[in-house]
Amino acid sequence: MWSEIESLYRSRFTQFVRVARAVTGDRDSALEAVQDGFADALRNAGQWKGEGPLEGWVWRCVINRARKARRRAAVEIWGGDGRNNDDDEGDGDVRVGLAALPERQRLVVFLRYFADLEYREIASALGIEVGTVSATLHAAHAALRVALGEVRA
Repeated sequence: MWSEIESLYRSRFTQFVRVARAVTGDRDSALEAVQDGFADALRNAGQWKGEGPLEGWVWRCVINRARKARRRAAVEIWGGDGRNNDDDEGDGDVRVGLAALPERQRLVVFLRYFADLEYREIASALGIEVGTVSATLHAAHAALRVALGEVRA
């Protein structure tokens, strides 16, 4: 199992960092959360019961570490104005819309589109049902369409 976790780290590191950054609001905190999350996964590999995909379980480890980092730092996602000028992760309006989403919706969007996880893997990572993933993603899409002015509220 350790080799599978190592392979996941090597192949998906960038996606893990992007999602962790969406949670922490800070690249350095995100990098630390990914490192700590993978360390937790390796240290506790024997606790994975094989229920759901291993990748989903590792995502949960990383997301839990990112949430802890956010609570410790007490920072807002992407700063007060919703802008993040140190890289090109998308249009400012989209970032503001994403930052305004409730945490679960934001995580589901990032896990689906930035980490390219399937609904089952997202459900495993967040400890929710697959149907909840679908409903949450639908609600996030609707909120983003409103935020971006694509539909009237």
